[in-house]
Amino acid sequence: MILRKIFFWLHLCAGSLAGAVILVMCLTGAALGFQKQMVRSAEKKETTVAANPGAERLPMESLLARVPAESGVPTTVLWHRARDAAVELGYGQDRVIFLDPYTGAKRGEGHAGLRAFFGRVENLHRWLAADGPWRPRARAITGAANVVFLFLASSGLYLWWPRSWTWNAVRTATTFRGGLSGRARDFNWHNAIGFWACLPLIVIVTCSTAMSYPWADNLVYRLSGSPIPTSVSGQRRGERVEEPEPELAGLNDLCARAENQVAAWQTIRLRMPVGKSPNAIFQIDAGDGGRPDRRFQLTLDRKTGEELRWESFSSYSRGRQIRAWMRFAHTGEAGGAGGQSIASAAALGGVFLACTGFSMAIRRYLAWRSRAKAPRA
Repeated sequence: MILRKIFFWLHLCAGSLAGAVILVMCLTGAALGFQKQMVRSAEKKETTVAANPGAERLPMESLLARVPAESGVPTTVLWHRARDAAVELGYGQDRVIFLDPYTGAKRGEGHAGLRAFFGRVENLHRWLAADGPWRPRARAITGAANVVFLFLASSGLYLWWPRSWTWNAVRTATTFRGGLSGRARDFNWHNAIGFWACLPLIVIVTCSTAMSYPWADNLVYRLSGSPIPTSVSGQRRGERVEEPEPELAGLNDLCARAENQVAAWQTIRLRMPVGKSPNAIFQIDAGDGGRPDRRFQLTLDRKTGEELRWESFSSYSRGRQIRAWMRFAHTGEAGGAGGQSIASAAALGGVFLACTGFSMAIRRYLAWRSRAKAPRA
């Protein structure tokens, strides 16, 4: 009973301190749950092309040569195996132009409003909408909130654990009961939602903690018995220090080499070789985008076509394999649509856990003040 009481007060205090940040992260996490599907649905008209049975795709050099000069230099080119899919030119994280792979005609651009909305939600999720010099501080706050959330989920499971495993006790702790109000309702909701969302939340928050702190990331490698990789400085995804003219010569052979590398490829993304960069880097996906074990990376010499580096999931150390899965376990994409549904439902459950937790804490505080003010006999 003493240990349980200690955990209860730690749980209450930790939730009261970090609950607001956790509420924001859960709410935004639920909103981001099906981001890719929603964007894909909104851009279906632009991403779908009419493919005649005998039509041939334009070679990559010819296709990119038809990009209007005013569109600028793309940072990435993504093409699909499906014949009715447009080629996607990426300009950083927020802008995409779609081209007809058979004619080179511009199909349109990505849904700017929806992409901007999800960009703001992701910014709020990761950095509490902070920018510039405030971003590292906000990142430290969300990282600390992740650690607190992991403690809350773990200690919540301990506090939920029935003292006697009878059917009535388990049913009371895991199901919603009607006719309740006030503190009794909040307590019932907090327990029932916590039971169903606890394990998914522990997985989600454990993964986000590894992504938040180098020590947690390194711990994954240590526990798996793998060497800790050395950090490599570089630019963020989609950033360019300069935008020289893209080097198109030789891309046809390089792209064909990438397609032949993995027979079951579904999408291939090329980081556009520009300036004096000697390499062409291809990210090949043989799945639906959420399976790291179906992803490959091929680096070719831009001039000779020689294979410089080939990375497959099986070539990674055990620690890197686990770390790769954690990225997609955090969003639920590792389990497909079902996994995304579970992750989104757990995040939404986290919203209710934060709200009911705040409600019970406030009720407890008001009751304490009322008792303190009451005249003693």
